[in-house]
Amino acid sequence: MSFVCIVDDDASVRSGVGNLLKSVGYTTVTFSSGEDFLASSMVDDALCVLLDMRMQGMQGLEVQRQLNAEHRNIPVVFMSAHGDDDTIQRAMQHGAVSFLRKPFAEEVLLDSIELAIERKTAAD
Repeated sequence: MSFVCIVDDDASVRSGVGNLLKSVGYTTVTFSSGEDFLASSMVDDALCVLLDMRMQGMQGLEVQRQLNAEHRNIPVVFMSAHGDDDTIQRAMQHGAVSFLRKPFAEEVLLDSIELAIERKTAAD
């Protein structure tokens, strides 16, 4: 089984995004930190990861770098209320599918997930 992983230190974001995705048929797994996500066996089954940019512990860019260093084919969609142009540029240069500024519209999120899954399918 494949999952959309949601990594955000804000429980309300994890719950809200998770409920939205479940309502349209996605199976989700949530993590409160980048460290928990990277240590999980779910990483191997992730269709994509919705990754908060600023969290306690590892920041979003650090998690992305770790995924890249381990050659994991997991498309990343960043979510943040704190995205400056430099941070967004770095995320995209390292392969992020998209960068969503919180709050974001449901359609924008769903479109980004579909694009991420298409990328994963094409690369597998």
